[in-house]
Amino acid sequence: MTTATLALTLLRIVAAVLFFSHGAQKVFGWFGGMGPGGGAATLMSLMGAAGVIEVICATGIGLGLATRLLAFIASGEMAVAYFYSHVRSSHSLWWWENRGEVTILYCFLWLYFAAAGAGPISLDRIRGKR
Repeated sequence: MTTATLALTLLRIVAAVLFFSHGAQKVFGWFGGMGPGGGAATLMSLMGAAGVIEVICATGIGLGLATRLLAFIASGEMAVAYFYSHVRSSHSLWWWENRGEVTILYCFLWLYFAAAGAGPISLDRIRGKR
């Protein structure tokens, strides 16, 4: 195992854990919550749907299971979140004004994993998928 393989695996897992925490805030009200009164968001809302996508995608990506598909979905969700939440609410396209740096970073990080796959240390590899 190379250092690059280990670094890629750690990047995938750590990013997935962090992404999961954002979804858990919305879906379960954990880590301070994001819904009314700091609780869970209503599942049948945009925030609830985003949370479900984040929890499911983060879990699969972290395990390296269906990584390309889930990372593509997560990347798309982050692109929508950037324009719908950050740009729309601030009336600014610029991340330094709309506080969308993390959203952009996740968008392109997940896009990378959608293209590259999970790497050799993953359930995808064990299952024989590229």
